[in-house]
Amino acid sequence: MQVTVNGEARETAPNLSLLELLRELGLPSERLAVERNRQLVPRREWQSTRLAANDQIEIVHFVGGG
Repeated sequence: MQVTVNGEARETAPNLSLLELLRELGLPSERLAVERNRQLVPRREWQSTRLAANDQIEIVHFVGGG
């Protein structure tokens, strides 16, 4: 199944959750925000949110500084 992650097409397994996608990408779940089709997905819903073909996923890393 094809989805777009941060502007790049990517093949994923069918019925993958957002949390599984983050693990597949090697991203730690802390300090991230995730949008699916321009809608922010709360962290508590990452496991239950299943990807569908042609979903647009945006992943943002929060970086501290001072």
